[in-house]
Amino acid sequence: MESMDDLTAKKCVPCNSKDIRPMSEQSANELLPQVQGWNLTNDDDTMKLHRSWKVKTFTKGLEFFQIIADVAEAEGHHPDLHLVGWNNVKIDIWTHSTGGLTENDFILAAKINALNVEHLLRRTAVA
Repeated sequence: MESMDDLTAKKCVPCNSKDIRPMSEQSANELLPQVQGWNLTNDDDTMKLHRSWKVKTFTKGLEFFQIIADVAEAEGHHPDLHLVGWNNVKIDIWTHSTGGLTENDFILAAKINALNVEHLLRRTAVA
């Protein structure tokens, strides 16, 4: 079993590689515990990783996106970013070129989880 440190230490492989294939739901469920807070969703038969945060303000949401964008650019792997209302940040990650999830998605989710974004988030009681 790989540790979360292993995922954050990995680099995303180019999505245009012909060797890259979407993983099975079983494989995705096996990796899911390594990316705390993320859920698997199925959107029109496309498996995706999804996570939401509440930010303090609209502009903090944009700052959050900029921090994520820097990681996404460095990895060459880009999530779908949504700012819903004024303070709900939602991120969907999947490998567009394969139409499903690959290890790249879990690497990116782990790297997003490792970011220091606490100063942007609303303090709410965790259920």
